Amino acid sequence: MLFNTFEFLVFFAISTLLFFTIKHKYRWLLLLLASCYFYMYFIPIYILILFATIIIDYFAGIWIEKSDGIVRKRFLILSLITNVGILAVFKYYNFFISNINELLPSSSSHFNALSIILPVGLSFHTFQAMSYTIEVYRGNQKAERHFGIYALYVMFYPQLVAGPIERPQNILYQFYEEKKVEFDRIISGLKLILLGLVKKVIIADRLAIVVDEVYANPDSYTGIGFVIAAVFFSFQIYCDFSGYSDIAIGSAKVLGFDLMKNFKQPYFAKSISEFWTRWHISLSTWFRDYLYIPLGGNRVSALRLSMNLLIVFMVSGFWHGANWTFIVWGGIHGVLIILSNSNKFNFKTPNILGYIWTFTMVTIAWVFFRAENLDVAIQYLSRMFAMSESSYFQLTKLDIHGLPSTYLGLPLWKFLLTCFLVPILLLSDYLVSKNSFIWLKKKPSIYSYLFYSLVVVSIFVFGVFETKQFIYFQF
Repeated sequence: MLFNTFEFLVFFAISTLLFFTIKHKYRWLLLLLASCYFYMYFIPIYILILFATIIIDYFAGIWIEKSDGIVRKRFLILSLITNVGILAVFKYYNFFISNINELLPSSSSHFNALSIILPVGLSFHTFQAMSYTIEVYRGNQKAERHFGIYALYVMFYPQLVAGPIERPQNILYQFYEEKKVEFDRIISGLKLILLGLVKKVIIADRLAIVVDEVYANPDSYTGIGFVIAAVFFSFQIYCDFSGYSDIAIGSAKVLGFDLMKNFKQPYFAKSISEFWTRWHISLSTWFRDYLYIPLGGNRVSALRLSMNLLIVFMVSGFWHGANWTFIVWGGIHGVLIILSNSNKFNFKTPNILGYIWTFTMVTIAWVFFRAENLDVAIQYLSRMFAMSESSYFQLTKLDIHGLPSTYLGLPLWKFLLTCFLVPILLLSDYLVSKNSFIWLKKKPSIYSYLFYSLVVVSIFVFGVFETKQFIYFQF
């Protein structure tokens, strides 16, 4: 079930009303059943995979807590292998097979790929489940004895498919708290949901029209068209994913639950390192705590530190998708951070240059993230930087009369509207960072009601309502 659909609106309204109607002791069951229905809306049979990992990790957590020494570690390894193994089969098996087949000399010895569809959000709930057993092993979280509560921790529908990736100590205890109807909290959550919908249906899905057009018809455009599409994708993926996070956090807030913040104006970062403290915070901190620090973190030699950073970012890239493009994307970020840590490349620059440099590097890296394969990414970048071509500023397709028919796939007024959305987003993020919208966070007034009424109208007037899946659902 997609957040930007009428079906979710009905589902959310009914489940929320039922949640506050029934007794507290039954609410966990209602949320669990609602989460099962939410997940089964995609491919019902795949919920069995989710149940299998839940059962294994539930008992693994108890056994880890009860055991000592090497036995304790073995139960942790069993849990991790199970989670990573399921992820590897569904997400990476065909990738490895295709690469092995390319190395084999004859087609007769090739391995067959599996005809399976990747379960939505598999990487997200796998990492959330892994964080539970790791935290129990480290002694930071007691093993959850209530099977239903633990299952709800993994399956809580607002963040089930694409995060934020929560830690057990941040969310498990909240399922035991009795949630009361709090008007201010509900209003705050609904505002976040509206913000997320604006980012998704007005900005991300409109930018996607241009991005998809250029990537689908690379021979029809050159130069500036590729630059615009690359910049648009940077904002498309930001609005798409942060929009999902806003809706998830807002939906949970309406129910009385607090999820962690996942984005913090990432395109106002002055360095790649700072960018990763603002982008997909729940994932970047996951890799920091469970991979980077165990590898030694920054308490090692300069060479080892560089290797640690490169490993973390390449693994992070591979987490996003079974394609070399994602590995290269992660590697680019790793190399950039390594260079920024080097004394030879670490020098102070004015803030504006830091913003421009960081956004430029992030945007170039996004080309690999968006491209179907490495050849497409390299072709795209070569066309983007083909400054000597006379057609560098070509944006249009011509009709039979030689007049412009579309501008990067859009009529002129829609293209200009789409271009206008980018500075509006940046201005909004800037004002949010300066806490300029504090008057909207206070108790409802005639001004805030008017503002959010205009937001709702804008969604219906300017929104793109062709059902589009959130980008991060495929991860």
